[in-house]
Amino acid sequence: MGSGSLNNPEKEYHLEVDFGNEQNLKKAIKISQNLGVHVKSFQSSMYIKEGEEISKFLALIGAGKAVMNFEDIRIQKEMRGKVNRLVNCETANLNKTINASVLQIAAIKKLQETGKFKKLDDNLKEIATLRLENPNMPLIQLGKLLKEPLGKSGVNYRLKKIMEIADGK
Repeated sequence: MGSGSLNNPEKEYHLEVDFGNEQNLKKAIKISQNLGVHVKSFQSSMYIKEGEEISKFLALIGAGKAVMNFEDIRIQKEMRGKVNRLVNCETANLNKTINASVLQIAAIKKLQETGKFKKLDDNLKEIATLRLENPNMPLIQLGKLLKEPLGKSGVNYRLKKIMEIADGK
């Protein structure tokens, strides 16, 4: 009736069945759709590109072992994707913290070199000193180290103020 192929699901999801004639293709599409499997067609072939739909189709044709293998690969692929997204997010946040810290430290050192650091009010001196001592620490944690703890926005405000003073604003 037809012949088909299933791509390696570690790379992409693609199942295709070639029927050779239009009549068999239409019957297969109708049966699949009546049983809840969403398929598409091109010329004399029926194809599926979604992982969930491929699993349903394999189960429909009685390929239980293939469904289990396919789902195992899908789960592993999904987990790798989630781990990569989390790592990328954490890396981006860390880079953002470090880049901001480098600019803040440069501003603080500029104020020290020009003698303007001594003229800062005590709140700005305190956060500046903490930033120098903790260059990689996120703002929220810096805020907890203050004599009178502040949230992230309060710490950010003070560090921005220091940078503005260093820039002569």
